Amino acid sequence: MNDELKKCVRLSVDSADNGTRIDKYLTDELEGYSRSFIQKLIKDGNLSVNGKPAKSNYKVSCDDELVIVIPELIEPEIVAENIPLDIIYEDEDIILVNKPKGMVVHPAAGHYTGTLVNALMYHCKDNRSGINGVLRPGIVHRIDMNTTGVIVACKNDFAHNILAKQLAVHSINRVYNAICYNCFKEEEGTVNAPIGRHKIDRKKMAIDKENGRHAVTHYKVLENLKNAAYIECKLETGRTHQIRVHMTSLGHPLMGDDVYSSAKTPHKLQGQSLHARILGFNHPRTGEYMEFEAPLPEYFTKLLDGLR
Repeated sequence: MNDELKKCVRLSVDSADNGTRIDKYLTDELEGYSRSFIQKLIKDGNLSVNGKPAKSNYKVSCDDELVIVIPELIEPEIVAENIPLDIIYEDEDIILVNKPKGMVVHPAAGHYTGTLVNALMYHCKDNRSGINGVLRPGIVHRIDMNTTGVIVACKNDFAHNILAKQLAVHSINRVYNAICYNCFKEEEGTVNAPIGRHKIDRKKMAIDKENGRHAVTHYKVLENLKNAAYIECKLETGRTHQIRVHMTSLGHPLMGDDVYSSAKTPHKLQGQSLHARILGFNHPRTGEYMEFEAPLPEYFTKLLDGLR
């Protein structure tokens, strides 16, 4: 990397930080960078401790001398697109959008245009977060391409950092509605099962009790339908495909889910029947608790009516 596009940060460890994992230590010391970004820098060989390379699980000691090389913010090759947005709320710090079915959140292989980020690049202009080393709208959490509903993006690093911390301690209220196969005998329950990458199919997630990450979903049956159920799920954690994996583990895969269900639905569905209905958090600047709701999409209500 060109030296003009990177900066070198030197740190000396105090006794108060003795025994702290180095990725956590650097995340606390270097404002504006997420732990995952720091871990990537370490993995790429951009960190030395006392002149030697170190891994993310290294525990710092008093008087350790750390040198970390950080890429400067660069403009991504993301095209701003004038895509209409269903805006639920917006102010100088945050914007909440009701994401439609079929829209990808972040540009990636096969989806470089038409994403939520492309739309926000156009709408927000220069008001974007620089978190994680790339100038882009600061989307704190993601929802899958075929999941509809409310999602928040931050317009500056201040708001992004505050909301990311709320997400990390599970204080953000996230409530989803779903339609799944098979009726429930119980009225509510909790799935507490760690989730990790599927050992064979790397595009899927799976319950992994040995290496998975802590994952908890609380569910409530709103209505038992004909060989199906309308449910509400509240996330305590937010792992990739969490609701889809947890409900499948109970024998209730989401209707239309072409990844975790082999059942063929007679209804013409574009992916899983899952809607992010409620998102609540403390506003990053005022500290006031705010809650936003996205109404059920038309396809969802039609499916419900057809199953009743």
